[in-house]
Amino acid sequence: MLVCIYLKSKLHISVMAARTSRILFLVFVIIAVNVVLFIFSWDYLSQSISLTIFPGLTKHNSTYQFFHYNASHRDENGNSRQPLVFNITQEKIANSIKTNPNATSEITNTTHGQTETPIPVLYKTAFSKYPQWDFEDIYNQDAPPRQNICAQSLLNSKNESFTAAFLPNIRLFLHKDNINMSEWNRLSHFNNPFGFMDYKYEDVMASVKLIPKPKEPLLLPKPGSGGCVRCAVVGTGGILNGSKMGKEIDSHDYVFRMNGAVVKGYEEDVGNKTSVYVHTALSITSSLDLFKRHGSTSAPNDEGIKYVLIPEGMKDFNWLEGLLKGERVSAGPYKNQRPWTYYGGQFNESRVYVLHQDFLRYVRNRFLKSKSLDETYWALFRPTNGAFTVFLAIHTCDTVNVYGFMTEEYKKYSNYYFERGPKSGVIFYINHDYILELQTWKKLHDSNIIKLYQRTD
Repeated sequence: MLVCIYLKSKLHISVMAARTSRILFLVFVIIAVNVVLFIFSWDYLSQSISLTIFPGLTKHNSTYQFFHYNASHRDENGNSRQPLVFNITQEKIANSIKTNPNATSEITNTTHGQTETPIPVLYKTAFSKYPQWDFEDIYNQDAPPRQNICAQSLLNSKNESFTAAFLPNIRLFLHKDNINMSEWNRLSHFNNPFGFMDYKYEDVMASVKLIPKPKEPLLLPKPGSGGCVRCAVVGTGGILNGSKMGKEIDSHDYVFRMNGAVVKGYEEDVGNKTSVYVHTALSITSSLDLFKRHGSTSAPNDEGIKYVLIPEGMKDFNWLEGLLKGERVSAGPYKNQRPWTYYGGQFNESRVYVLHQDFLRYVRNRFLKSKSLDETYWALFRPTNGAFTVFLAIHTCDTVNVYGFMTEEYKKYSNYYFERGPKSGVIFYINHDYILELQTWKKLHDSNIIKLYQRTD
């Protein structure tokens, strides 16, 4: 009997051992297969996002803490931390730049004979805070930079903080001839409007491939100006209500406006001239509804006006496709709308410009880098349309005077200059850092880069 029990126990142990061995072998096989799959997928991914740099794509290595929060490389205790790095041959880029910062660098894609394809879509929801890539501060730059023959030009600034951050020939505009697959893959690492994260290649490129290359610079010196381009940027702030600055504003060579740029009936305070109108699909459509009772009937439509679109999201690319095809919008929130009808009869594709994602990211990174990027709502944050307009002017004009923007006394004034009744206060939306922008305008004013209109009454 004892022998029987012993033999049964031994048999049971042998069976258990065999089962355990099989389980361990199966686990080992599963792990091995996953490792192999990971290696192959990583190899494919790293090949897919190796990029060709367009001439002038460079990295500026100076520090520029004066103009923005430098919090992206600090942990919650203020200690230095390594940024998230996704290596896509950037070591070659960095080495090339260190060797010759002014060189035109071009790194060809090596895909072992494979045709380059879009990388898998990266989603904003995968990141709890703004992801820091090792090519974060690399931007396309156009050559040659604009000539400076104006003695009063901001290009002559000796302010070290500004000149360290400033790239005078940063690529301003996106068009069909400066985008390829490598550029798509690079820009797909950045959320909108700074890149194409969340988007499919074919959806966006349907409109991008329609954008004509600009035939001339956005602005040129006027005859008799001594080579200087003098600009005013006019916001919608209530500080202009009763200012009587209209004549001064219109005396500039060029006037930039954005969003709900209502001028009829308010000319004494804000002028009536518009040379460049900066907008998104949302701002140009919603302004007609929101400000209709204040006299808004269409976007500014001066003869020869230039229209600049901020590609804020997929809805803007849908809008742009319909606009450039002369067709109704085919998808998105503006489906079936006729976009050309919003431009007061002045739409002409030769005078439509689309801001480049590198320019938008450069403005945020070097001048308006908010602490919001370290928050869970990081993907919502971007500078305001007005902020992008000020920096567009800084990069296309020699002198820039700014009106209708927030100052330290903003609580004294209504939200909009066209509010003649009870004033409404400034609304602080979570997607903008208004205080950071206010501080930036003051710093630029104090540094003699711009002249900011401020009231003392």
